[in-house]
Amino acid sequence: MSASSSSGSATSSCAAKSRPRHQKHPLPGLCVTALKISKRQQDADRARAGQAWIETGLAFTTRHGTPIEPRNFNRSFSRCIAAAKVPTITVHGTRKTCGSLLAAPDVHPRVAMQILRHSKIAVTMEI
Repeated sequence: MSASSSSGSATSSCAAKSRPRHQKHPLPGLCVTALKISKRQQDADRARAGQAWIETGLAFTTRHGTPIEPRNFNRSFSRCIAAAKVPTITVHGTRKTCGSLLAAPDVHPRVAMQILRHSKIAVTMEI
């Protein structure tokens, strides 16, 4: 798993946190469904782009296969919030929302801790 950061107009990729790359993340069914939908969309984008597609191996890309610029993501995120007519939160704020939503369907706290990548169960239990 990698994270992108932006400085100027370039994005860079780095390892996310310190978890080994081979370690699997537990995912609730809702997340698996969303990832499958995203994969189908990316496959359709890849087919439309043809030879112009840039293969990066990333799960979330632009319609041309390139990494999503953070500023573009933030603009899109803000548009989605406005369209959904829900209270405005930051992208980082979605982590707390995710934690709250994981508590609702009775996801075990240790599983929630892994999903949220907390190093201590106490942090997860405060949500």
